[in-house]
Amino acid sequence: MLRHTLERLLLAVPVLFGVLLLGFFLMQVVPTDPAIVRAGPTASMEVIEAIRQELGLNEPLWKQFFIYIGRLLQGDLGVSIINNVPVTQELGTTIGPTLELMLASLIWAIPLGIAMGTVGAYYRGTFLDRIIMAASVAGVSIPVFFLGLTLIWFLGFQYQLLPFTGRPGPIWTWEGFKAVIMPAITLGGVFVGPVARMTRSSVLDVLGADHVRTARAKGLPERTVVSRHALRNALVPVVTLIGLQIGFLLGGAVVTETVFSWPGIGRLAVGAILSSDLPMAQGTIIVLSLGFILVNLAVDVLYAVLDPRVRGA
Repeated sequence: MLRHTLERLLLAVPVLFGVLLLGFFLMQVVPTDPAIVRAGPTASMEVIEAIRQELGLNEPLWKQFFIYIGRLLQGDLGVSIINNVPVTQELGTTIGPTLELMLASLIWAIPLGIAMGTVGAYYRGTFLDRIIMAASVAGVSIPVFFLGLTLIWFLGFQYQLLPFTGRPGPIWTWEGFKAVIMPAITLGGVFVGPVARMTRSSVLDVLGADHVRTARAKGLPERTVVSRHALRNALVPVVTLIGLQIGFLLGGAVVTETVFSWPGIGRLAVGAILSSDLPMAQGTIIVLSLGFILVNLAVDVLYAVLDPRVRGA
């Protein structure tokens, strides 16, 4: 198990370097000059040139990149061009709300998706199965922003049941709990459908396997047969999908946080890119990419837990 985890960690290093390289050069094609952004539209050319020298923007791109990597190795992500605050400080205040939102989304979406898929597989071809599959397809098809705006209209404006702007407090407070409900439903709503469909397909394959028939022949209760002998063996492809979907969930968090004015890292990234705040934008890209890599690493470790054959691979 330890060797398997270390191998995956080593493979993540070049991936992270590639992300840093790509993110750095993508920020260079932004048409706005960061020096002009910091100096202001009325600044003279002398002031702008002095800021360019201070930020190192007059150096060749390859040299800027290696200076950037050197600062990263020292834990220095730079200073925001817009508000002159260290990027690490700004990221530290936004990572918590994003993690709260993702946890609140996954804590109901994953169990519901697995349960729907298992029930649909067990009652294959029935009216209940068709309803579950229709709901799954609808969940996959509905855009995140449309679901969010619909919830805002009905639960926020029409019936005024839940708040829909900002984050008044942590999730463990009553106000914070109420505020996270709609964003969590929005973000998790697009997660349920794919999990349910993959679970249904995997459980259907396993229900016809020899070990499941043997368990039934022993007289085990049907709930035990489905939960222990069928579902556990069907979870490997489901875990794969969950890992990939959590990565895409980071992208969905950007939209969700923007719609609900949630003060998370996704909203921070959008604001940094729109305002050409390159240090802040690069910092958010690093954090989001690192989150995606860590999720995939956790999925690889779960493989070894669910399927012992992976440990010896």
